[in-house]
Amino acid sequence: MKYICITAIQLLFLFFIASPTPLCAQTMKPMINPYADHKILHYGFTIGTHFQDLIFTHAPLIDGQEEWYAEIPSIQPGFQVGLIGDLALTEFLNLRLTPTLYFGSKQIWIREYNSGETIRQDLKSNYLSIPLLLKFSSKRFNNLRPYLLAGVSLNADLSRKRNEPLLLKPLWIGLELGVGSNFYFPYFKLCPELKFCLGFTNVLESNRTDLTDPSMIKYTHALQRVTSRLIVLNFNFE
Repeated sequence: MKYICITAIQLLFLFFIASPTPLCAQTMKPMINPYADHKILHYGFTIGTHFQDLIFTHAPLIDGQEEWYAEIPSIQPGFQVGLIGDLALTEFLNLRLTPTLYFGSKQIWIREYNSGETIRQDLKSNYLSIPLLLKFSSKRFNNLRPYLLAGVSLNADLSRKRNEPLLLKPLWIGLELGVGSNFYFPYFKLCPELKFCLGFTNVLESNRTDLTDPSMIKYTHALQRVTSRLIVLNFNFE
């Protein structure tokens, strides 16, 4: 996961460097769409890619039991699309509501430490995420305006599949942090944005009344806590 974070940051940095309006050239270019940020309320949409991950906290081992460990060995990119509602509170502070649909999947490996027996579970997670964010913007440098994001999100999993080795709760709450920049064009703003969503509620479903095979409960008992995590690269059009 740390390598994905580094790669995403590098991609965003390269985007800024390759942009037709780099910071070093701002004083040489005319200001485009100079009143774009003067609206009290404006709307937009977002598209992009993301990576889904889970953080596992394993339960203490009880003597005589098998030692099962869960992990996600590799992470695959997903796709997201959403809407943007932005309310200007001050010149440098905005309140944003950005309901977004995330389409993605991950494969969980549950391995027994001694025997090496491995159970694989394909977990599709299509999230409806409703983040409420504060956007802290710098001054505008002609056609470039960097910003920071912080807030919380409510996330609902719309694709839970029962009778699997692990079952996750349908709702979780996350802390969102991000960085991005406005690039100004004659009729809209393009805003590439890198965002991290860190879940802080336990999504492990321990009440497994859905299981038709009672022996599968051992995979749930091997875990104490599971939290969700998203790394998101958005391209906002406002």
